Amino acid sequence: MSSSLLPLTSPFTSTNTQLAFKARTNQTQGFRVSCNSAQDDQADKKLILPESQKLVVPNVDRRNLLVGLGGLYTAVNLPGAMAAPITAPDITSICKDASAGIRNQEGAIRTRKCCPPSLGKKIKEFQFPTENSVRKRWPAHAGTPKQVDDYRRAIQAMRDLPDEHPHSFVSQAKIHCAYCNGGYTQVDSGFPEIDIQIHNSWLFFPFHRWYLYFYERILGKLINEPNFALPYWKWDEPRGMPIPEMFVPETVNGKPNSLYDVYRDANHIKERIVDLDYDGKDKDIPDFQQVQCNLATVYRDLVRNGGDTLSFFGGEYNAGDPPVENSDPSVGSVEAGSHTAVHRWVGDPKQPNQEDMGNFYSAGYDPAFYIHHANVDRMWKLWKELRLPGHVEPTDPDWLNASYVFYDENEDLVRVYNKDCVDLGKLKYNFIENSKEVFPWRKSRPPQRRRSSQVATTGEVKTVDKVRFPVRLSEILKVRVKRPAVNRSDEEKEKANEVLLIKGIKYDSGKFVKFDVFVNDKLKEGEITTPCDPEYAGGFAQIPHSDMRSMFMKSSARFGLTELLEDTNTEGEEYATVTLVPRVGCDDLTVGQIKIELVPVRKV
Repeated sequence: MSSSLLPLTSPFTSTNTQLAFKARTNQTQGFRVSCNSAQDDQADKKLILPESQKLVVPNVDRRNLLVGLGGLYTAVNLPGAMAAPITAPDITSICKDASAGIRNQEGAIRTRKCCPPSLGKKIKEFQFPTENSVRKRWPAHAGTPKQVDDYRRAIQAMRDLPDEHPHSFVSQAKIHCAYCNGGYTQVDSGFPEIDIQIHNSWLFFPFHRWYLYFYERILGKLINEPNFALPYWKWDEPRGMPIPEMFVPETVNGKPNSLYDVYRDANHIKERIVDLDYDGKDKDIPDFQQVQCNLATVYRDLVRNGGDTLSFFGGEYNAGDPPVENSDPSVGSVEAGSHTAVHRWVGDPKQPNQEDMGNFYSAGYDPAFYIHHANVDRMWKLWKELRLPGHVEPTDPDWLNASYVFYDENEDLVRVYNKDCVDLGKLKYNFIENSKEVFPWRKSRPPQRRRSSQVATTGEVKTVDKVRFPVRLSEILKVRVKRPAVNRSDEEKEKANEVLLIKGIKYDSGKFVKFDVFVNDKLKEGEITTPCDPEYAGGFAQIPHSDMRSMFMKSSARFGLTELLEDTNTEGEEYATVTLVPRVGCDDLTVGQIKIELVPVRKV
């Protein structure tokens, strides 16, 4: 984890304003930055120095220092740079029209003016709810008549508000657009020219948790139901995999259905099971097989590929990190997996920007977005409750103190922090589990491959050191990668996960992109490996988020190998054969590095 240390003797000679400040050193000669940035507490903006250094370097304002260093730092001249948490600005006074992610701006169905209304209020610090009751979110496919009716009434009440009201349906939809499509910059972190992007990093889970927290409380207040709770789309259970029935009809009892959205893929709405590994094309496989593949996908997202903190949450993203250029974060297992697949599966491919769910700027206009993310939020809870080694939230101050600003149910502006959304008990909401077998995906680890179906390992595939990177993924890429260890004991596996890293993935972020990753696929001629099989490590997928010119973005992906190697009978092999299969949008996608590492895991 970053140490937030800056060497006292580091020279500053460059003027590159776009490079990030990251702490990547454990040097002892440095000063530490306070990670709290409350607006009204000037003491929290000071640099906190060790006693031995207070006579050498005076306390200075952290924000001023960040601004000052923003134009001076280079990686060469500052080996131990300073990190700080992402801090959203006053969203009503510092906001710009969104452009990122909307390639066809002329044909955009929704507005790019995503700034919230300003009521002239100052930002307050968040206070935990004091009510005794707990809101119980319910499975959307199994709601009671009252739950469904209350939900429809609440959404209709939100739709009936004037668009300029902070609680209106349009204003709530714009929140996602502003935070995800370039509405805000890191001005309060000292980098006014760098946008904030809450996807593709460790901000993904906490931001959306806070978003739904206030959305739920606003809906409850609109219909005067203090215990109102959102439904969640339980796509991790077979009966919950189709889009919930209450979202399908255009009218209910002769009146418009407030949960209906015209901009959905018409082929996926009625009696169609969601594909949690969707790549833009329907697989047309039997329903029972799709169900099993979906369960296997959830298992991979939460267990196999979510085996450590960063693999599940996503890579570090701190003040000064650009969301597009010069950055190389990693996307979390759920975000790149089931989350992105559902967005793409619901969005309308006939629309210019795959509105509504198929693009971040418009996703909030579909009520299905909120029940989808309610289940994504539940994935965090389920992952944590597995209590497996490595299943712990980030403890880095730069994650804990990252903050956002929302309107609450009282129309007050509130600043919230990641650290305050970790405990659902304090937020007074939870999830109802409706079936006896709560986690069918928990038993969906792909079955071990029969050795009789496999051929012997050959050395015909190039080793990764013989490949010249970056390499374009316009066709299937297959390489052999040396492993750090073989035949590890159970005790060694408990201490570290074996993880495949696909780094420096550079792609046109104005397009939907997806490629699949297979490891040690040794099936005999004529047999086909599918995403339901043990050789499938997972996929890398991204929803568009660039502007109308071609904008290339970098990311990385992480795939757990410990179980996969056991299930493919290849645990004792010195090299792993890695196959990248382009599915969509990969003509100009390049990969910068492929490697395997042992990643230490923290016990719960």
